[in-house]
Amino acid sequence: MSQGRGIREGSEKQVHWFVLLYLLLLALPCMGFLPNFWSRVLTLSWDSHTHQYITEQAILNVTLETLRDTRKHQGTPAEEQTRLGRSFWRAVGEVVKSNADMDFLSSTRSNPVYHFDSERVDSAMLMLRQFWTQTVLSVRAKEYQSARHSLGQLFHSLQDFYSHSNWVEMGQRSVYLHLLQPEEPAIPVAKEDTPTCMECFSNTCRNNLLPRLTNTQEDSQLLTTGYFSTFPLKPHGKCSHGGVLDSSRYMGAKGGINKDSTSPFFSPHHYLHVKAASLATEATLTVLRDLRDTVGHKTFLRLFSVKQVPALVFVMDTTGSMFEEITAARLRAHSIIQNRVNSPEQPGTFVLVPFHDPEVGPVHETGDPNQFMQHMENLMALGGGDEPEMCLSAIQLALTHSPPLSDIFVFTDASPKDAHMFDAVKALILEKQSKVTFLLTEDPNYTTESRGRRRRRSKKPLSPDRFSLYSSLSSLSGGLTIFTTNSDIHRVSAIVEDSTAADKVTLLHVESDQELMSVRSFRVDSSVNNVTLHVTGSMTECILTSPLDESQSLLNEQGPLAELEHFQGLYRIRLLPPTQPGQWKLQAKSDGHLTFSVIGDSRVDFLYYFATVTNETHPGLARVAGSPVAGVPAFLVLAVTGLASDEQVFFSHATLVGAEGQSLQQVKLNSSSSSSSFHSLEELVGLVDSVPTVPFCVRLAGQDSKGNKLERVSTDMVQPTHFQIQVLSGPRLVPGHSTMVDFDILNHGSTQLFSFTADDDCGYLNTRGPHRFPVSERGSFRGQVYLHTPATAQAGATVTLTLTVHAIDSSDSNYAVAYLTVVPLDPDTSSPSCSAARVQSNCPSICNESSWSVSLVVSDIGRSGLAALQLQKGDGILTLFQSPPATQDSHGEAQPGFNEQQVDNDKTTTGSHHHHHKAKLKTGDSPFNVSEWVLGSSQPLWVRYQSSCCSAHAEMLVWDTAGNMKRCHLTSGKQRQLRDRSTETSGTGRITLTGVLFLLLGLLWSPLL
Repeated sequence: MSQGRGIREGSEKQVHWFVLLYLLLLALPCMGFLPNFWSRVLTLSWDSHTHQYITEQAILNVTLETLRDTRKHQGTPAEEQTRLGRSFWRAVGEVVKSNADMDFLSSTRSNPVYHFDSERVDSAMLMLRQFWTQTVLSVRAKEYQSARHSLGQLFHSLQDFYSHSNWVEMGQRSVYLHLLQPEEPAIPVAKEDTPTCMECFSNTCRNNLLPRLTNTQEDSQLLTTGYFSTFPLKPHGKCSHGGVLDSSRYMGAKGGINKDSTSPFFSPHHYLHVKAASLATEATLTVLRDLRDTVGHKTFLRLFSVKQVPALVFVMDTTGSMFEEITAARLRAHSIIQNRVNSPEQPGTFVLVPFHDPEVGPVHETGDPNQFMQHMENLMALGGGDEPEMCLSAIQLALTHSPPLSDIFVFTDASPKDAHMFDAVKALILEKQSKVTFLLTEDPNYTTESRGRRRRRSKKPLSPDRFSLYSSLSSLSGGLTIFTTNSDIHRVSAIVEDSTAADKVTLLHVESDQELMSVRSFRVDSSVNNVTLHVTGSMTECILTSPLDESQSLLNEQGPLAELEHFQGLYRIRLLPPTQPGQWKLQAKSDGHLTFSVIGDSRVDFLYYFATVTNETHPGLARVAGSPVAGVPAFLVLAVTGLASDEQVFFSHATLVGAEGQSLQQVKLNSSSSSSSFHSLEELVGLVDSVPTVPFCVRLAGQDSKGNKLERVSTDMVQPTHFQIQVLSGPRLVPGHSTMVDFDILNHGSTQLFSFTADDDCGYLNTRGPHRFPVSERGSFRGQVYLHTPATAQAGATVTLTLTVHAIDSSDSNYAVAYLTVVPLDPDTSSPSCSAARVQSNCPSICNESSWSVSLVVSDIGRSGLAALQLQKGDGILTLFQSPPATQDSHGEAQPGFNEQQVDNDKTTTGSHHHHHKAKLKTGDSPFNVSEWVLGSSQPLWVRYQSSCCSAHAEMLVWDTAGNMKRCHLTSGKQRQLRDRSTETSGTGRITLTGVLFLLLGLLWSPLL
C-alpha cells in the first residue's frame, strides 16, 4: 500500500480469515508466475512477483519513458502517474486480464504450449511470434482492444519461460533473444529420451538438474522445462514443474524446478524466484519498447489510452425531420473541439454513425477533429418513411468503434425498428462500461399523426412506450433519456459538453418514480470542482441544501448556492463557486419519473470488477466474465485512480446501491498491496457475502486528506443473473476460411429453457439464432458458432462477437464478448537482418579530431520485404543506398560532411538502365519508407553510418512489411567487442561480419535493377 494512504483501523481492517482458510483448501496447482495479487494470499508468499505485478510495472515504466521522450511532459514521475487517467488503468487492466486468463480459461490453463511446459519450447516460441504478429496487425488497424488482448497472452507465455525453464539455472543474466527473434542463436532443447533431472526428496530442490542443464558453456548447453501433472505423461528422468499439488513430482525424477513464487511448498526453486522475475520483467520491457518503436510513440500512447480526452461519439438520425438536431450536434461538436485546442492531453477519438431506414453507417472514426467536423458538415437531413429507424444497429457500431468508458450521444425522434439488437447492444454497453444518452425530440405520449415527425408517415397508431428500450439502455449504462423539442435541442445538447470534459467523475446517479417529495444526497470532497446536476423529467418543486444547511428553492428564486437552467425535458443545475465540501441535499417533487445525475471535475475515480477464487490449476482471483451470479459470494476488486503521491486518502467500504438509491449491501475493503509502487493507483478488495438479486451500482466511500467524506459512484448498473456464458476459445480468423468458436452455458439455478443469440459487427456469422434449449439444474450446455471470413478481409481487422443467453420464463440474461482478429494463413514472423561488411575506426584519444564508420547490408530473411529504417540513437549520419555504393563508401572510409544535419532523398544516374537511390537520416527523423526501393522480398539495401569518434555508439531500427523489427547496434571498432557482448543482454539484434557475402550478392543483383 502506498505510503500516506491506508485503510481504517479496527474492524474495517480485519480480513475474513475463515474465508481465506476455506479458499486455501480450494486452491489447486500453480503454474507460471502467480496470476495476480490474491495468489500471494493463497500461497502465503507475500513477496512473490506475480504476472499482474510484472505486467503493470513494465507498462507503467515504458509509458512514462515514452512520455519523457515526447518532450511535452516535464512533470515528475509521480505527477505523470497521477495524470495518466482512468482510461489508462482500464487499458492496463485489459492486458492484465488477458494475461491472467491464460491460467484460468479451460482452453489454455492446462495446455503446455501456453506455459512453456513439458519441453514444448518450439511450439511455444511459434505461438509467441504469432501473438506478436497479431498485436502489431491489430495496432496498425487501430483495433486497440484486440491488440491489448493478444499482448496480454504474449506476456503470459513469455514470462512463464523464465519461471519454468532452466534458463536461470544455466547462469544466464540476459533475456533469451531467440524466443521472438528466430535469427538469433538458439540453444537446443533436450530430446525426449534425454534425462534432465536427479531425484529430489524435499520441498526445496537444490542442484537437482543434471550438470549439462546448468552448464554455462554456450556450445554444450541444453534447454529443458518442467512437466506438469499427467498430461503429457512425463518420461522417466525428466524434470517436473514441482510443488505440493503437481502430481508429476512423484514420478522419477522426483521434485521440480519451477520458480513461480517464493514459497517452497509451491516452487522447488523458490530461491531463484527473484532472478526469474527480473528476467521476465526485462523481457516484458523489451517487447513493449520494440512495440513502441514499431508502431510509433503516439500510437503506443493511444494503445494504452494515455492522457486521452474523452471520446466524442455521435449516433445521428439523418431522416428529413432531423435538421435542427443535426445543426445542434454540429455546433456542440465545434464548441468542444475549440475548447480542446490548447489541451495538454493526447488527442481523443471522434466517432460518427449516421442512420435511417434501412441504412446504417458508414462509421466515421478518426483522431483528427477537423476531419470529424467535415463529416458532421456532410450530414444531410433527407428522406423519411415509417416512424421506426435502425437506431440500435447504429449504437452497436458506435460501441464497437469507440474506446471503453465512452459517452455516446444518440440524436433521434424515432423509436427502434431493430429491437432484436437490444441484447447485443446491452452486452456491449456492460462490457465496455460506456454510457449512452438519448436526446429525443419527440413526445413519448404522441399517438397520432398530428405532431412531430415532419415528412414521416406512420401507418398505424404509435405506442406510448415505444421508447422504452432507449430508457432501459440509458438506465443500465448510467446515461439519460431526455425528451425535448426542436426549439430546445441546442440548449439541451449542452449535456454533451458537460459530460465529455476531462476528469469527470460521478457523485450521484439515481432514478425515482415517487410522486411525493424525494430527497437525494451527494458528497463533495476537497478534490472536486465544477459540480453540475442534471435532472430529467418534470419537477414541481426543487430545493437545494448545502453542507452548512443553507437552502435555495431553485425553481422560484436565485440564490448563492446554484444557478438553474430549465429546458424542455432537462434541468441543468450548476453549483456556484466556491463549492462547499460535505453533504449536499436535493429535494424534488414530481408527478412522474425523474433521473438525477451529479458530476464534477476530479482526478480521483475508480474502476471495479467482480471475481471468484479459481479452484482449477492456478490459485488466484479469476475475473467474472459478463454479469455476476446472484445469491452467491464473490469478491469486489476496485482500483482507485488519480491519487497524488502526497495525498492521504483512506477508503473504508463500498456500498452496493439499487436503482432507486437504496443501500443493498456494504462491503468492507482492504488493500491488495499489489499497487504499493504505484503512486496514482490504490487497489482494494472486499468480500460480497451474497451478490444481490436486483440491479445495482457500486458506490466507493472513504475520507480525503482534510477529513471530508469522499464518495464516487459507478455509472453502469450491474445486472445479476443465475447463469453464465463463457467463450472457451478465441481463435484467429483466416481470410477465406471458416472458424468455430466454442462456448459453455453454466446454469446455477433450477432447470429452465434458454434462448441463445449470436451477433457480430461484420456479418461473418453463419447463423445468429435465436436457438432454444433446456439446461438442467446446476447443469451446463456446450455449443458452437461458426464464422466465415471472406477472402478479402483485411489483416488486423477485428470482429466483435457478442453471445447473449436469455431465460425464457424470466428477465434473466447474460452475455460474453469476444474480439477475433483476422490474420494471414501463414504470417511472416522472421525479423530483418543487418550484417556489417566493414568497420573502420581511427579514433585517437582526442575524439573530436576524427571519425569512424561502418558499412552494412540490410535484408529481410522472411517473405515480406523491407519496409522502413530509422536511426534511433547516435550523433552521426546514416546513408542508405539501393544498390552497392562505390568501394570507398562500402568500406566505410571517412567522407567529408559526416556531421551534416540534413536528410535528403535524391536520384543520381549511375548507368543507362537504372537509378541509384540515396537517402541520409539522422536521429530524430521519422522512419524512412524503403518499400518502394525494394523490387523483391529478398533484395537487400546497403547502409553506411558515419560519426564523430566522440559518439561511439548508434542504434538503427529496421522493419519489414509484416511488422517484424530488428534493432541493429552500431559501434566503433574500439568498442566493438564489448558492444557485441552487451547486445546479447539488451534484447536486441547483433551485427556480424558475414555482410561481405551480402555485398557479393548485391553486386550480382544490381545488374538486374
